[in-house]
Amino acid sequence: MIATVTLNPSLDKTLTVHGLVIDEVNRWTTFRHDPGGKGINVSRVVHELGGETIAYSFIGGDDGEIMGRLLRREGVTFDFVPIRQAIRSNIIITDIKTRQQTRIGAPGPRISQVELQRLKSKLRNIESKPGFIVFAGSVPPGIPDDIYRELIEKAKARKIKTALDTEGIWLKKGVEAKPNLIKPNVREAEQLLGMELKDEKAIIKAIYYFLNQGIEVVTISRGKDGLLAATRGQAVKAVPPRVKIKSSVGAGDSAVAGLVLKLSQGASLEEACRLAVAAGTATVLTPGTRLCHRQDVEKLLPMVRIELVTP
Repeated sequence: MIATVTLNPSLDKTLTVHGLVIDEVNRWTTFRHDPGGKGINVSRVVHELGGETIAYSFIGGDDGEIMGRLLRREGVTFDFVPIRQAIRSNIIITDIKTRQQTRIGAPGPRISQVELQRLKSKLRNIESKPGFIVFAGSVPPGIPDDIYRELIEKAKARKIKTALDTEGIWLKKGVEAKPNLIKPNVREAEQLLGMELKDEKAIIKAIYYFLNQGIEVVTISRGKDGLLAATRGQAVKAVPPRVKIKSSVGAGDSAVAGLVLKLSQGASLEEACRLAVAAGTATVLTPGTRLCHRQDVEKLLPMVRIELVTP
């Protein structure tokens, strides 16, 4: 079972327009909303791929109620803490004429100490030991920057494997707890290291730097170029087939879902990376904030190229 923790959930609202014009009235052609937040997306993809999952998060306001209804409709199990303020809304505007996408994000609600303690209590009292707990996404106001470090340390004390997918100060503090798995993209890794990763050789060197810090599995994603990943025993490169991109929203979350799902089942690093890249690639085939479809993932799996990499 894969548990996920999303501290800053959202209701993602996707609009499509035909030719976005600044300072003019634009008429949208389609509109939809989807549950959002990186951890929640991981749970949605794990569920779509046939895995067992539970999503932990906060819920509040009208958008929170809509998010809960949508997750129930999908069949995703969740256990949310009610909060006084409304969860955030993210707006994604896709211009189908230019194929450009504009994302407008919100900082999120202010979480009280009481609300945060209630979430921590839920995590302390998980009955069945999950294969992984995935901590993912941004941290809203009111929660300390080192929250992921604290939560990872507590999970590890209970012998639960942890994965971290965030950025900035939250990633910097979180890796201090040595989670079992991290998956920054190249930009996030560069920010963490304070240096540019110009090529594949530099990325591999960065991966081994993190491995030497005590992290067991390090993956750095590279968008359309796939990902590079390594453990102490081996390093691999997973390259996706070329596809027509409709939206990149959620592709990284889908990759994390594939990684932890396979690794929790005892699969090899190659198998985990193959599913990760197939799930991420299947997600870019869907418009707006929609995630991957299982049939697309299965179709793409044999098309993902896996290569062993020499450090």
